[in-house]
Amino acid sequence: MREIVFDTETTGFKFTDGDRLVEIGCVELVNRVETGRTFHAYYCPDRDMPADAERIHGLSTAFLSDKPRFTEGVAALLDFLGDAPLIAHNATFDFGFLNGELEALGHPPVCQRTRMVDTLAIARQKHPGAKHTLDALCSRFGIDRSHRVLHGALLDAQLLSQVYVELMGGRQIGLGLTLEPVAQAAAPIVATAAPVTRPARVFRASEGELALHKSFMSRIADPIWGADLPG
Repeated sequence: MREIVFDTETTGFKFTDGDRLVEIGCVELVNRVETGRTFHAYYCPDRDMPADAERIHGLSTAFLSDKPRFTEGVAALLDFLGDAPLIAHNATFDFGFLNGELEALGHPPVCQRTRMVDTLAIARQKHPGAKHTLDALCSRFGIDRSHRVLHGALLDAQLLSQVYVELMGGRQIGLGLTLEPVAQAAAPIVATAAPVTRPARVFRASEGELALHKSFMSRIADPIWGADLPG
């Protein structure tokens, strides 16, 4: 089962208020194991970066000014995403910007009903009353985040991929040693044919082995077995 964990950085809180997506980071999981494949891109928003947003992710107007616009990188992004479920923390925020950018270019939005997985909602259900920030969940599951000084889309997606696996029960999601999807691995086993039976194997001592055994037995006084030994 292929899934994509992703995170975004933006100029503010709402695409409909004129804010824009400026960074996206994606991590590919297959059967909830990182494959090593990632996608990461910065985008020029064609607007100034508010100071409050810059303090969170450190991305300045000057830094983003020479980056490609979203329209220039959308094909590569959609190719990486494919039709996999998309996992994010407080996913409605990230989906709002991703779909806002896509729809602005005439692309169909990613279906939230069928493809959105929100780790914030999962964490609230599994650990009610606890803190559910990415930092808090990393602490809960013993995930090292010491290198996280500022928010960064790819780094946060990598941390979230580990959190997601822990929220879903850890890496031991099945006992099969194949890359088959979990749903298939967990399907009931149905007998389709009679058991295969094989004839018993017969092991015989060689002439040399019989001679050695007879010699050994000849040195034993009054043996209680071996009287009928061939040869």
